[in-house]
Amino acid sequence: LRLLPQQRYLRTERAEVSALERKRNVLCCLITRILKVEKQLHVDNVVFRVIDACQKGELGPGVHFLSFCCHSVDVLSCVLHLLNQGYLRRQEGRPQVLEY
Repeated sequence: LRLLPQQRYLRTERAEVSALERKRNVLCCLITRILKVEKQLHVDNVVFRVIDACQKGELGPGVHFLSFCCHSVDVLSCVLHLLNQGYLRRQEGRPQVLEY
C-alpha cells in the first residue's frame, strides 16, 4: 500500500479560504469599530469608511495592518453577516441607516 502525496491544489484552496476568512474578520472589525463610535450611520458611509481604512491600512487610532484590496461587495456582505448575527440592526423606518 502506497500513500499518494496531498494534491497541491487542495493546499492552495485551503490557503485561499483562510485568507478570505481573515479578510472577513478584519472587515467585520472595521465595521463594528466605526459603528461603535458613530452609533448610527448610513450604509453608504459605512462602506466608504471601511474601504478608505482598508486602503490606508488602519483599523483605528494607533492600530495598523497591511492594507488590502476591498470592494463594496465585500463590505456589504460583512454588513449582512453582522446583521444576521445580531451585532448590527437597521433603524426602524429607515432601513438604510445602521445602528450598533
